[in-house]
Amino acid sequence: MKTLSLKLPESLLAKLTSAANERGESKSAIVREAIKTFVTGDNHVPNGSCLDLAKDLVGCVKGPADLSFNKKHMHGYGQ
Repeated sequence: MKTLSLKLPESLLAKLTSAANERGESKSAIVREAIKTFVTGDNHVPNGSCLDLAKDLVGCVKGPADLSFNKKHMHGYGQ
């Protein structure tokens, strides 16, 4: 295997390090996978829970804070 050196901004390196820690893989393995996906055009779904995949959307919708336990919000449900 050949060696490639590259420079990354601090913010991207932090994200790469975090991803490597979460997945239990090396940073090199993640960069190889990313390059392979980019070059081959593979569009696979990343691993993770629904929360992991939608974490940027969590909390972006406004509504009643007590929706899960306040019975008045259930009035007429299922009719």
